[in-house]
Amino acid sequence: VCSSDLGESQATLLGEYWASRKMVFHRVGAGPRRRHAGTARFVRDAYATANLNFPNPEMLPEFDEYDAENVFDRSLPALLETDQNIRAFHAAFKSASGPSAHRHTFQKLFEAVISKWVHGEISPANVELWPDFCTRVNFGLTKFLAAGTSGERVAIFTSGGPIAVAMQCALALSSEKTLQISWMSRNCSWSEFLYSSGRFTLSSFNVHAHLDDPTMLTHR
Repeated sequence: VCSSDLGESQATLLGEYWASRKMVFHRVGAGPRRRHAGTARFVRDAYATANLNFPNPEMLPEFDEYDAENVFDRSLPALLETDQNIRAFHAAFKSASGPSAHRHTFQKLFEAVISKWVHGEISPANVELWPDFCTRVNFGLTKFLAAGTSGERVAIFTSGGPIAVAMQCALALSSEKTLQISWMSRNCSWSEFLYSSGRFTLSSFNVHAHLDDPTMLTHR
């Protein structure tokens, strides 16, 4: 989230919201991207302003996002040669006029290409496969939670893909539903899960009560 002034504001609002409710976190983790650590930092600064403690995040490489840009860039040329639906989405994108239509048509194209990767129809060289991505995130989640103690509250700062994999784990979602969930996460929203030995369940998803200004609600 924190790759822009807007992202910094969203993260600060999240920290202020949690701090105002005296939400105590015992451990914090963050994925390896700069925006993951940046979001955690601005939340921590908001806690410090409120004279509350917020743990330094542990870097969790397993919570990196999947490489969607490389999947898209390396797969699109061949798909334009062989796939009629992709050609239609691409033509709509190229002919779109205005920023809103441009974003909408690109998202349709992007989702169609990534869906093929999720279903194993394309596998660009030197790019992690979807099943391997899910295995990586699940391993990281299991390892981080197993290191905890009873009654603790933890936070992990990551991206839409790993959040969707956690949803898949909690709700036994198909790959297609998991991918659809990954498009839904608002920037700097949070999802809450309950966990204990042998149990991992969803409590809430995509909460953004701290972002009550519509201009603060963004995706990706």
